Amino acid sequence: MQGRRAEVAALVMTLAVSGTGVVLFRVAHLPLPWLLGPMLGCLVAALAGLPLRGAPRASMVMRTILGVAVGASITPALVHRLPQMTASLAMMPLLVVAVGAVGYPLFRRVFGFDHPTSYYAAMPGGLQDMLVFGAEAGGDMRALGLIHATRVLIVVSLLPLVFAYILGVDMSRPPGLPAADIPVVELALMAAAAILGWQGAQAVGLFGATILGPMIAAAALSLGGIISHRPPAEAITAAQFFIGFTVGVKYTGITPREVRRVVGAGVVFSLLTLVIAVGFAGVAIWLHVVPPVEGLLSFSPGGQAEMAVLAIVAGADVAFVVSHHVVRIVIVILGAPIVARRLR
Repeated sequence: MQGRRAEVAALVMTLAVSGTGVVLFRVAHLPLPWLLGPMLGCLVAALAGLPLRGAPRASMVMRTILGVAVGASITPALVHRLPQMTASLAMMPLLVVAVGAVGYPLFRRVFGFDHPTSYYAAMPGGLQDMLVFGAEAGGDMRALGLIHATRVLIVVSLLPLVFAYILGVDMSRPPGLPAADIPVVELALMAAAAILGWQGAQAVGLFGATILGPMIAAAALSLGGIISHRPPAEAITAAQFFIGFTVGVKYTGITPREVRRVVGAGVVFSLLTLVIAVGFAGVAIWLHVVPPVEGLLSFSPGGQAEMAVLAIVAGADVAFVVSHHVVRIVIVILGAPIVARRLR
């Protein structure tokens, strides 16, 4: 009973800190207050030693909303553009190799992590997938979790600043129409696509089921002309809030030594991967393969959910951006274990 009360108190603390982060970001007119406010607010609270707790089930539900948003963006017009995406998608294997080639020696030689931890810390895949592979290989789970959380945190924090203050992108636009402006039938269909797509993808063991399952279901509805809207702005805003503090609470219980060694390594790695991403995006933009905003979003090594949020708020082609991240993660999931066995 006492443990349950402590968990509830920690969750209340987390929500209060996250809400405070939103308010501060809005007052300061900083971009993405509903995502970055909770993320950085919980980071500061965790570093201060406050007890925080995530809401995994609720966060998974919120990820399904982003999956539907991506799927609803897959229209017949996008399908006709697929041949134009071939060149940029073909660059993703090279991006994965470049990031791994920089990351592995950094973690192994400079920061002194063991082989499995260094290897799976350097792979730009999904957090959960890299933790599973790292655990099977005998890696340090705590270090892997903190390094990948830091990668997502750095990427998602810096890109909005680049878009807002360097590229002049309006990052304050609403993420969609209000619920009152969307037909009730479409809202019901999108809710069904979210839940049934998630459960169906989970049943067949699809990676990233919370996003890819709803995405596939919503894409079928969109391509069939059954839905023509994304989820309402209120739902996408709520998804930003939950996803934001989910990243921040991963730093709960962190020690000064972990901050110096593990988070420090994660920061250096994240900045290097961003430099690599900018290089690849620059080449793609120079070749007129992608527009600037879509190029930066497509090649930056953030999480699927977080990059989908950035694409929606920046007014970018969401399906275009997320398709590149899906390809990147598929390459890592399929290729990383094979390469790891050969290295061993």
